[in-house]
Amino acid sequence: MRGIVFFTDSQAKSHVTVFDTTLRDGEQTPGISFTFEQKLEIARQLSLLGVHAIEAGFPASSPGERETVKAIADLGLDSVICGLARSRTEDVEACLDCGVDMVHVFIPTSEVQRVHTIKKTPEEVLAITGEIVSYVRDHCELCMFSAMDATRTGTDYLIEVFRAAADAGATIINVPDTVGVYTPTAMKKLISRIVAEVDCPVDVHCHNDFGLAVANTTTAVEAGASQIQVTVNGLGERAGNADISQTVMILESIYGVKTGIKTEHLFETSRLISRYSGVPVPITQPVVGDNAFSHESGIHSHGVIACAATFEPGIMTPEMVGHRRKLTLGKHVGRHAVRQMLSDVHLSPSDTQLDRIVEKVKFISTKGKKVTDADLYEIAESVMGVGNGTRAIELQDIAIMTGNHVIPTASVKALYYGKELVSSSTGNGPVDAALRAILGIVPAKIQLKEFNIEAISGGSDAIGHVNISVEDEQGHVFSASGSGDDIVLASAEAMINAVNLLQRIQPAERKE
Repeated sequence: MRGIVFFTDSQAKSHVTVFDTTLRDGEQTPGISFTFEQKLEIARQLSLLGVHAIEAGFPASSPGERETVKAIADLGLDSVICGLARSRTEDVEACLDCGVDMVHVFIPTSEVQRVHTIKKTPEEVLAITGEIVSYVRDHCELCMFSAMDATRTGTDYLIEVFRAAADAGATIINVPDTVGVYTPTAMKKLISRIVAEVDCPVDVHCHNDFGLAVANTTTAVEAGASQIQVTVNGLGERAGNADISQTVMILESIYGVKTGIKTEHLFETSRLISRYSGVPVPITQPVVGDNAFSHESGIHSHGVIACAATFEPGIMTPEMVGHRRKLTLGKHVGRHAVRQMLSDVHLSPSDTQLDRIVEKVKFISTKGKKVTDADLYEIAESVMGVGNGTRAIELQDIAIMTGNHVIPTASVKALYYGKELVSSSTGNGPVDAALRAILGIVPAKIQLKEFNIEAISGGSDAIGHVNISVEDEQGHVFSASGSGDDIVLASAEAMINAVNLLQRIQPAERKE
């Protein structure tokens, strides 16, 4: 377990610690509920990422939550493990029983919260603050105190509450923008005053109701905050919280502030949480979205091929966050991007052939159809008059068993470089089972990155079009598609096409 870390005045604006609350506030996102095993894996991943503190949950809320928090505390991670508690001794005891390193106590301080949620006077809140913080410190080394709805609390009274907490022994005070109503200008003014008038390190917890959570958080650091609270992918109540990837990369790359985060793990952490939460990451999400380092425009693609800094920030590269740069196909694609993509799979068209290939790609794109990598290679081979050679994998047979009382199971028989192989797998549904079974045929480790289905005709027998993207261990990503009135077979066709695309790169290695 890490000890508490606070920085000297000379370091205050060059170092901050990161407090992750994905397992607590993140799980309060409507519709999200992580399993016990998922929570433990998330905690391990957050520790690997380098977060200073992990808010593991709210032990007093349920026996299951208490079991989970205790299990995380018992993992022996490098991060400080924190439990949340209302300003009640029984809540604090629940945290202590779990063996957490830090207890996070909170009490509402704004008038609307005091009157309507806890029905306490300002004087009663002050007294409770001192009592609960003292109680925590009598039993635990680390105590965070939060003034719930701080940004809608009168500043003079807020300062008074924070002083009471500091005097009682709080090791850090948290300033929550509970309903996300602050602006960066107001946040800078508030944090500057708290830092100047309260003798205790300051932490901020910003919600994203107006899309300002990240901006408010980074501004708070500029004003002297010592710690930031974030969640992976910005999960949380209502519109969520400050996103860890955006906040950390702004601080590290623009402000030059050290956070202790191993940024090369940001992308994989984002995808882990997306998979477990069921909430997809928008393709335009900064830092970790699929399009964050993707380029379609001919001018942009030409630029980044020559020098990535032409159309990327430069101070943040895909490698820094564990992401990949990708050239994509569309009606704005240029010759340089297409030539580079074909070169990657050992296709070298002449200048005249390249012009025809680009023209065909743009024509298809203007019709509203997504041009996959498979489409590009088929177009190129047609224009160049070359065959596609031996396909690495050819599907021979597929059988699916599913039902409302049956675990979906798929069995596939396929030729892999001429050798007949059989694979079976279960899945969350017939499509998932089929794709897993196909991947079981291929020796190389391949991960499904994207899966989309759209109907291209009406009725119960509609033709479905499946687009997928897959990635291998070296980070090569290829997209392919399949169509048909049987969505399972269309999905299998798309996966077979995608796997065959991956085999184009160093195929000899993949036969082993």
